[in-house]
Amino acid sequence: MSIVIEENIMVPMRDGIKLATDVYRPAEIGQWPVLVTRVPYNKDLRIPAPGQEHKRLFLELNLDVERVIEAGYVIVAQDTRGCFASEGEFTPGLYEETDGFDTIAWAARQPWSSGKVGMYGVSYQGLTQWQAAGEQPEALRAIAPTQSPDPTTLAYQGGAFLLGIALSWTLQGLTGELLWDWQQGRIGPAEFEEVVQAEQNIKTWYERLPLVDIPLFRDRAPYYFEWLAHPNFDDYWRTSALQTVPEHVTIPALITAGWYDIFLNKDLHYYRSMKERGGNILARQQTRLLIGPWPHGDFQSGFAERNYGEASDAMEMLTTMQIRWFDHWLKGLETGLEREKPVKIFVMGINQWREEEDWPLPDTRYTPYYLHSEGQANTAQGNGRLSTQLAGEEAEDSYCYDPLQPVPTLGGALLTAGNGPRDQREIEARQDVLCYTTEPLEQAVEVTGTIELVLYVSSSAPDTDFTGKLVDVFPDGYAQNLTDGIVRMRYRQSLAQPALMEHGQIYEVHINLGATSNVFLANHRIRLEVSSSNFPRFDRNSNTGGTIATESAQDMQQAINRIYHDSLHPSHLLLPLIERSQS
Repeated sequence: MSIVIEENIMVPMRDGIKLATDVYRPAEIGQWPVLVTRVPYNKDLRIPAPGQEHKRLFLELNLDVERVIEAGYVIVAQDTRGCFASEGEFTPGLYEETDGFDTIAWAARQPWSSGKVGMYGVSYQGLTQWQAAGEQPEALRAIAPTQSPDPTTLAYQGGAFLLGIALSWTLQGLTGELLWDWQQGRIGPAEFEEVVQAEQNIKTWYERLPLVDIPLFRDRAPYYFEWLAHPNFDDYWRTSALQTVPEHVTIPALITAGWYDIFLNKDLHYYRSMKERGGNILARQQTRLLIGPWPHGDFQSGFAERNYGEASDAMEMLTTMQIRWFDHWLKGLETGLEREKPVKIFVMGINQWREEEDWPLPDTRYTPYYLHSEGQANTAQGNGRLSTQLAGEEAEDSYCYDPLQPVPTLGGALLTAGNGPRDQREIEARQDVLCYTTEPLEQAVEVTGTIELVLYVSSSAPDTDFTGKLVDVFPDGYAQNLTDGIVRMRYRQSLAQPALMEHGQIYEVHINLGATSNVFLANHRIRLEVSSSNFPRFDRNSNTGGTIATESAQDMQQAINRIYHDSLHPSHLLLPLIERSQS
């Protein structure tokens, strides 16, 4: 099919700011439904691709644009406000409601438009869909947000600053912005080279203290410092968070998520919110959820240490699914969607796709696995055990957490390279990592759902962190990470009202370890890691109780942290078990 491309149409917003917009449409005369995607990363960014002269990176992360146009759609791609060829100033999450509304209205009234509009896209492009849909534009009939954040999930989890995400996301965006400015003659090569060097040496930037000491961001990314200045969930976050958006969304959403994605928790929140509080019966009953074995923004490469077969290269599947989705809602075609179950998940371990009635799965049986030891659970070679038997009188476990020697991040939900499943044995050899492991399983155990860790803890410090990680241990010892989480103790009761600890007092804390779907096969073992750092995925707690963002290396203190597991303090891992026959 011949395609007409119109580039950099300056579409006016209600306040007069104009946003650069590209249109990709069939060459033949007609009126077509429109799919809008709004990008802060440069809609024009192109990379080499097999069999193609180039690939439009942020238009085609999870969608084959040429296939979609051949299926009878127009693609409208736009640089968001303040980004690249668009006018205005960029602040994450700001103006996306009204700019999205105005762009959809513009697309609906063009001569090549049928008047029916959908939206698609990954990451921030998903956020722009939710914000636009909450404004209820008349022409918008369905959305397909993939791996979507909201502003809060770019910055904090469990009260800890998401250093790895926040710093790398800001730096990557800044690199693209300064490359554009250099190409447009607005800056010299030295200024661009500075940010390139920073991105190439990002590990040294993670180590930099205080966290606020990043002059490179001062004029170009002031929002980074705003994030650091608001560690509490205060009015700054309440006004930018998408907490109530699903209540105003009156169209169905096809939500796509990944087990190793940084925004999985948010995608699950969007799904449950739409099912329970969507703006009308259509939104509540017709929203769909798809979860695959993917990291953030990569549906084709797979992982260095694990192969999930065809699910690791899912571009064709995702394109087909989205075409069927929009054919149904924008063209009124019979595509079989109404006969399918609303949830489809990839079950790791047995590596199979499976349809489900809902999320969480209705037949989930939440089962506590209790922590045990003789007081020496340090390292995987210690005596930490995990079982469904209640603890008796047992000695607590302890370790020294030194923020200047933090437990390094190894795999997991990251924005950068090295994400996904990785062998954790290197981590489990550290004295500041407690390991609690089951006996080899006599039969397969399926864990599908959100995992919660309940710990009874104390510390010598007024504030510290506790981390947890769920691991699948293979018969040969390979230790595959599945999920992880953190709690910053000052936020153990409330993210809005911090409260420091008292020396030696025992506290009950709950840590959300995120969600997964994994079958622990026979002869595998289930393992829980507990520590106080996972750096640079999360920033380091200085253990002082002070303002972490402004503290230097000299301010940081060591802490002796203790985990209690006895009849009065039943620390446990709450696993969502699915008891079905495994074929």
